[in-house]
Amino acid sequence: MTPTSTAPPASPGIRTLLLMSVPALLIGIGSAVVLRLLDLVSEELMHFLWNYLPGLFGASESTPWWIFLVLTATGAAVGAIAWLVPGHAGPDSATTELGGTPPKMLAVPTILAVTILGLAGGVSLGPENPTIAVNSALAVAVFGRFSTKIPPALLVMLAVSGTVGALFGTPVAAALVFTGMVGSMAMPGSLWDKLFLPLAAAGAGAVTMLLLGGEAISFSLEPLGPYQPIYLLTGFAVAAVSAILGVLAAFAFPYVHKGFHALRNPLIFTTLGGMILGVLGIIGGPITLFKGLEQTAELLEHPDQFTPQELALFTAVKIVALLIAASAGFRGGRIFPAVFVGTAFGLLAYAIIPGMPISLAVACGVLGITLAATRDGWIAIFVGIALCGDLAVLPLLCLIVLPVWLIVTKAPELVVHVAEPKPAPQKAA
Repeated sequence: MTPTSTAPPASPGIRTLLLMSVPALLIGIGSAVVLRLLDLVSEELMHFLWNYLPGLFGASESTPWWIFLVLTATGAAVGAIAWLVPGHAGPDSATTELGGTPPKMLAVPTILAVTILGLAGGVSLGPENPTIAVNSALAVAVFGRFSTKIPPALLVMLAVSGTVGALFGTPVAAALVFTGMVGSMAMPGSLWDKLFLPLAAAGAGAVTMLLLGGEAISFSLEPLGPYQPIYLLTGFAVAAVSAILGVLAAFAFPYVHKGFHALRNPLIFTTLGGMILGVLGIIGGPITLFKGLEQTAELLEHPDQFTPQELALFTAVKIVALLIAASAGFRGGRIFPAVFVGTAFGLLAYAIIPGMPISLAVACGVLGITLAATRDGWIAIFVGIALCGDLAVLPLLCLIVLPVWLIVTKAPELVVHVAEPKPAPQKAA
């Protein structure tokens, strides 16, 4: 008998990694440029809609009828583009996760248009899903034209890496996101051989974003102080309840999505979604609008300014707004609004649990719902630490995440899975 070889497949050579790092770096830079331009344009439109224009009508950004008007008009504009303009705003963000099949280039302009409208108009979704879709489409279109040796799946991975690096202002987030993914891929080499190119793209995206004036997600709260055994119990309780909020949203998500899309016409159901978001914005106030990152900073900069009742209201309104926005045809990601929900809930826990440190409360509140939303323990821990800015919380989070993972692992995902259409039966000859 011929002995079976047990030698592992050869690792990619240094020359291969160096050559492939060129498109990785370029994709990372390009991904950051696209994201930064998207941010700048949406910010200018946001200031026009919420700071300049209402003054012409004797209103302000917190005037109830103005909130309702802008959200309704935003829904109508997004729905009209999704219905009438070629490209139709690309894939429904409710059915997509980070990565996946890139959209056709025809859809890219409409994806950008509806994303800018949503970010500027106060819709409770982040830029991650549509930006990754655009960057993936551009990467495949550009580099697929020059080289057939780079697999499209690798180009998509590099676009995701570059975008995630730019979103968080650090390549660490992308490295953590892809550790589990590349570890299971049938690729030769060690884990770091597999991470080499995604990390290059993420690093280039993060550095480019910071050079272009973007900011890393980083805050600093009061340090944890000396460890106490009770911190494990209270931290788990906060993270568990936060995760359960995310699980309940995931249970409701497909039903809410189905209800809106039963209306069939995007102009109708997205306008209706905008109207509901307007009502929610009136109830929760301006702090519950938009993607949630700047509003999260507002919560953390003045943690004692809000009452427990207000924080509970912010938590409830934002999670409902996230469900409505994601279900009603708006394009955007779910991570940043979920982070706002976790922060508001963490501050609520800090206000009502005696002796609980604010850094632990916020980190655990964010960890729970982020874990439910992303199904990624690394990114949940990373965002929790980034929000509190206290590395002393890290060992506690590494323990707390384990039982919380058991809560979310078999629960529905915060994404709508659309059934593939069955092929028509063939007629007999």
